Amino acid sequence: MLSRFQTRASTSLASMATRPASKRFYAAAAAAGEEKLKKTALYDYHVQQGGKMVPFAGYYMPVQYKNMGMLASHLHTREKASIFDVSHMLQTRVVGNDRKKFFETLVVADLHEMPVGQGSLSVFTNEQGGIIDDTIIMQQDKCLYVVSNAACADKDLAHIRKHLADFQNKGGDVDLQIIDDHSLIAIQGPSAAAALEQLVGKSLNDFGFMNGRFMDVAGIPCHIARSGYTGEDGFELSIPTSEAVSITQKLMANPDVELAGLGARDSLRLEAGLCLYGNDLDHTTTPIEAGLTWTIPKSRRETGGFLGAEKILSQIKDKKSIQRRRVGLIVNGAPAREGAEILDKEGQVIGKITSGCPSPCLKKNIAMGYVKSGQHKRGTELSVKVRNKIQDAVITKMPFVEANYHK
Repeated sequence: MLSRFQTRASTSLASMATRPASKRFYAAAAAAGEEKLKKTALYDYHVQQGGKMVPFAGYYMPVQYKNMGMLASHLHTREKASIFDVSHMLQTRVVGNDRKKFFETLVVADLHEMPVGQGSLSVFTNEQGGIIDDTIIMQQDKCLYVVSNAACADKDLAHIRKHLADFQNKGGDVDLQIIDDHSLIAIQGPSAAAALEQLVGKSLNDFGFMNGRFMDVAGIPCHIARSGYTGEDGFELSIPTSEAVSITQKLMANPDVELAGLGARDSLRLEAGLCLYGNDLDHTTTPIEAGLTWTIPKSRRETGGFLGAEKILSQIKDKKSIQRRRVGLIVNGAPAREGAEILDKEGQVIGKITSGCPSPCLKKNIAMGYVKSGQHKRGTELSVKVRNKIQDAVITKMPFVEANYHK
């Protein structure tokens, strides 16, 4: 059954949401040159289900499906549940007695105070305080389980291994293991828990947001994290690759569950106010500028010890030292896309859009970008330049659509 929201969505909104996204996902392969693209374990299944496969982060990935376009898929996720293949993401384990001490030099999280089974969004930083990548870190009994972005995999591994070698040479007991025998899928939406409960045979009501557990899914040992990238309740399942298709099919047997691709994933995360690395975050942007100060707990603000701590902690203490801020905007007229200039009311350029699209849920054009500090307050009226046309915009709170995480 189609979402009750879908019937109210206009054809023009659907076309606006689809065209630029398809172009962007095809363009994502350009940096890879002639390098052969990889296929996830679900590739053939995507094709069988009518997935439109495009190059993305070195892989063939589905951008949408024949039975449900990007707009319908977005709305279905908000109302019921969708499965996303995220097997292109980098999964690693950090092992050894000094694993927490070592990894705290690379990320801003407090890993010593994080209990087993708890996870956290964090960021890798460089010596200048910029963000190398964003990541999810889960505390497991004998290791740290780390998931980071596919497009940053080579860069992340080189960065970690460089500092790992230095740490080991000083006698540190730590090592890095790439998890290459497990695939990763995400099931997201209000019906996600009910669909997964059918396969685990128990209630998941006591399973908190940003927690992880080892559980049997349809009899297969998996690691499940209650997390995601849509603003909805949901789970990410690390599954033995040989069982990835089977478990996906079993989840799909639930009538509330559909497959979703990169297009819907992008618009869902933007409505949720979540950053995309390479667009909204990069190596020149600090966590403070990006509005991610909350990822740095009090203990790390007091002790530092991570790369770039001097600059990052100085920005926390002295807000006047912050040159720019990430903001959310509602834009009148045509959608403002990545690279569009943001202007103040005098016509001076004060920033740029980093992500933008029509919001299927709000029926408005939303965008994320950076503006000069001091002009970032909610309610500030600005303008954006879209195809040489000046359009009104106003800074608004994020997330644009209220989060529906399990509490």
